[in-house]
Amino acid sequence: MITTRKIGIFATLLLTAVTVKAGDSLQSILQNELQRELSVLSKQSLPAYYIQYRVDDIKNYSIAASFGSLTDEDSDNSSLLNVEVRIGDYTKDNTHITKLSDERPSIPVTLALPIEKNKEAIEIALWQATHYAYRKAADEFNNIQSGMLNDAEEGTADFSKETPNVYYEAPLDFNKEKLSYMRERMKNISGFFTSTPEIQSADARFSYVYQRKYFANTEGTDIVQNNTYCQIQVVVVSKAEDGNYVPLVKTYSAFNPDSLPSEATIMQDMQQMLNLLKQLRNAPVADAYSGPAILSPDAAAVFFHEIFGHRIEGQRMKNNFDSQIFKNKVGSRIINKHLTVVSDPTMKNLGKLDMFGYYKYDDQGIKASRVELVKDGVLKDFLMSRTPIKGFEHSNGHGRSQTGLSPVSRQSNLIITSNQVHSKEKLRKMLIAECKKQNKTFGYYFDQVIGGFTLTNRFTPNVFNVSPVVVYRVYVDGRPDELVRGINFIGTPLAIFEGILAAGDQYGVFTGYCGAESGSIPVTASAPSLLIKKIETQKKPEGLNTKPILPRPDFIKENK
Repeated sequence: MITTRKIGIFATLLLTAVTVKAGDSLQSILQNELQRELSVLSKQSLPAYYIQYRVDDIKNYSIAASFGSLTDEDSDNSSLLNVEVRIGDYTKDNTHITKLSDERPSIPVTLALPIEKNKEAIEIALWQATHYAYRKAADEFNNIQSGMLNDAEEGTADFSKETPNVYYEAPLDFNKEKLSYMRERMKNISGFFTSTPEIQSADARFSYVYQRKYFANTEGTDIVQNNTYCQIQVVVVSKAEDGNYVPLVKTYSAFNPDSLPSEATIMQDMQQMLNLLKQLRNAPVADAYSGPAILSPDAAAVFFHEIFGHRIEGQRMKNNFDSQIFKNKVGSRIINKHLTVVSDPTMKNLGKLDMFGYYKYDDQGIKASRVELVKDGVLKDFLMSRTPIKGFEHSNGHGRSQTGLSPVSRQSNLIITSNQVHSKEKLRKMLIAECKKQNKTFGYYFDQVIGGFTLTNRFTPNVFNVSPVVVYRVYVDGRPDELVRGINFIGTPLAIFEGILAAGDQYGVFTGYCGAESGSIPVTASAPSLLIKKIETQKKPEGLNTKPILPRPDFIKENK
C-alpha cells in the first residue's frame, strides 16, 4: 500500500522538478497522470505500490551507398511510451522470480505517443497504457501468489528501494539538413572499391540517432536527458577461389558527426582494407586448433565483453535457468592477478574516442556509477539493476534496455587494465616460448574481429564464440607470419580465464550494440592485448556458392 508519507515525498519532489524545467510540457503531463493514477490504483483490492513512465523520443537519420551510388536515405521520428505497474510491495511483487521463471524479464506495456505532443492525446494514451499495465500486473501477481514456495532465491526483495533523482537537460538541435554532405561522403567511400573486380559488395552507411529520454516514477524520480549516437560503417566483401566469402568491416563511432574522422582519413583506411582483402582472398583456410594465442587489444575487448561481461550481470544470479558460474565467487580470484575490470558508464571519452556505454542515468532512473568488478584478479561486485540479489541489495546504475523492453542489469563501458604489461615484442616472444613448451609449431595472433556471442543458460553448452576476420599464424621456427582465414575462436569461460598469462602495453577499444534479454543497447569495451595459454578454434561454415560465373557487368562494359 502507498502511505500518505510516501505520496507527500512524491509531491514535494514533483514541485522541485517542475521548477527546474517549467517549459517541458511532456514531463509535466507524465507527472500529473502519475499522481492521478496512483491516487486510485493504490486503493484497489490489489493495490499498486509503484508506477513508472518512460518515454523515448527518437529521431533517426541514415544514408547508405553501394559502389558509389546512394541506395537509401531514411529519417524517422517516433515517441514510445513504456509503463510499468508493480503490485504487492518491494519484498514480493508481480515480478517475483521463482524456480520456474525463465530468463526473459517481464515485458512492459508499450504504446506510441503522438509526436505532436498534443496534451489531450498524450493523457489518453497514458490512461490506456496504465490501465493495461495494471491489469497485466494483477494477473501476474495472482499467478505469483500461488507459487510463493518456489522462490528462486530466499531472503531477497523483488525491487530495491532507491533514493529519487531529479535531473533535466535542455533539448538538442537535430537538423538533418546540416548532414547533407554525408551523401557524397558515403558515395565516395563505397565508390572507392568500384575499380576492383574481385569485390562482391561495398557498402557504406552513416547513421545518427538522437534519443530524448523522459523518466518519471511514483517515488519522485524525474529525469529528462539526451543521448546521441553516430556511426559510419563500411562493409566490404570479396570471395575466395573456394567460394567462401571474405568480409571486412570498419566502423567509426562518435556522439556527434563532427567528431567522426575526415573523409581523407577514412580513405586511407579503405586502401588498407582493400590491400588486406586481396591478401585474404588467397590466404589458406585454417584447420581446427588448440594452443597458445595472442588477442589484439580490439579482439581482447570483444572477448571480455562476451565471456565475462554477460556473466556478472546481477539478475542472472537470481535465475535458476542461468549457469551462475560467478555467483559464489565474490572474494575469490577468478583471473590473472594483474588484471582489474571496471564497468564505468560515467566515462564519456577514452583519449579521443567517444564511449557509447556512457550515460548519466540508467533506464530505471538510477544515477550511473563506476563499478569495480574485479580488483587484481579477485571478483568484487556485480552489475546491478533494481533487482536485488544476496549481498547486493541496491542498484549501481546498470539497469538498461532497448525501448519497449524491461531493464535488467547490463554492461556499459567495460574497461580492462593490467598493472603488469609487456611490449608487443615481449608478448610475441612469450607466445613462441609457450608454443615450444606445448610442442606446437605455431601459435595464433587474432588481429581483427567483427563480434561474437555467448550462451549462459544451463540447458545449452556454456560457451562463447568470437568471430575473427584477420588471423595470423606465428611460427616458432622464425618463418614470416602467415595470414589465414575461415576459423572462429571458441571456448568455455572458466577454462579460458585460467589460461590468461600476460597483458600487453597497448590498449584498444571496441564499440557496438549488444543484444541480450532487454534488447539491443550501445556499449564499449577497452582492453590490452592478451596472451592466452590455450585457445580453441573451429572452422567457419563454408560458402554454398562458387565464384560468380560471369564477371561484374561494369567490367564487361569497360572491356568492350
